[in-house]
Amino acid sequence: QVQLVESGGGVVQDGGSLRLSCAASVIGFSLYDMGWYRQTPGNQRESVAIIRSAGDTNYADSVKGRFTISRDNAKNTVYLQMNSLKPEDTAVYYCNAYWSRRGFEYWGQGTQVTVSS
Repeated sequence: QVQLVESGGGVVQDGGSLRLSCAASVIGFSLYDMGWYRQTPGNQRESVAIIRSAGDTNYADSVKGRFTISRDNAKNTVYLQMNSLKPEDTAVYYCNAYWSRRGFEYWGQGTQVTVSS
């Protein structure tokens, strides 16, 4: 049973920082592209940041320069460091694991991030 467990969400003031973690109980973690997505009520889930198995990264334009995604393959964990947070970053953040070669994809349960103005 594959599980992705997010942690680190919470309430922070405008301009503050949070670090999200996602621990994955999956065999072959290093083979997966890992991503962070977010969703607000009534809106589609959107990609925030992705780190591929090779280590290259992509970010949404809205978070470039403020967020950093990283991974520790020895710990089966992916992180999202979020700095200079804004109220518009308020959302439920989800961790995603995707192995393109096999078409395996998994989601975490989500963690709430609230940025107060």
